[in-house]
Amino acid sequence: MIIIHDKRLPEEAVKNLNKHGKCLPFYTENITYQEIAGHPDIFFFPTKNFVIVAPNTPQQFINYLKDKKIALKIGNTPIGNQKENSTCYNVVMTEHYIIHNKKYTEASILENFGNKTFIHVNQAYTRCSLLPLKNDTFITSDKGIERALSKHGLNCLHISPKEILLPGYPHGFIGGCIGVSENTVFLIGHPKHHSEGEKLESFLQDNGYNLVSLYDGTFFDGGGLFCL
Repeated sequence: MIIIHDKRLPEEAVKNLNKHGKCLPFYTENITYQEIAGHPDIFFFPTKNFVIVAPNTPQQFINYLKDKKIALKIGNTPIGNQKENSTCYNVVMTEHYIIHNKKYTEASILENFGNKTFIHVNQAYTRCSLLPLKNDTFITSDKGIERALSKHGLNCLHISPKEILLPGYPHGFIGGCIGVSENTVFLIGHPKHHSEGEKLESFLQDNGYNLVSLYDGTFFDGGGLFCL
């Protein structure tokens, strides 16, 4: 398993993550906001059969994934430092739904998966704020997303973002703290450092997931962990 992660994750988290797969530390320069320059969920959109990649993703990462036989499709929209071009791949997709702010969704995602029901949300950094689990169950740190999903009868746990660290911003987002591989959830942080940590643990356990805490510290938003 290849795990794409921001190279700026806490050292202990990376050390423990390496026990579960081959880590690919990711970072870019002079493309988008420095705070999210290494966030996988800004540049990559993984699907069941392939990964859609922003066209200006540094070539060494594209070459590495190709060498590892990861199927890639190059997207249409280069990442930039504006909302409209830094959120286009930050989309959540499940078996039945695409969830995003449709004003900003990358065209190739819609072209490949236009048969799914689209749920529009105002939060354009959707994948940062929303973690999809199996059976259309979700965890979010955004109240607006929670309301939108509830209108569709979807099960969604809200976790406060206020105790999530994202250097350069007042707080981070729950989706950026987590990666999922089959029935294992990797958390960049430890539940004891969040006031709703026990609620998160119980929700994951009730939905059949094993939680692996990667370091003994505050929840850290690194733009997610993409397990390929």
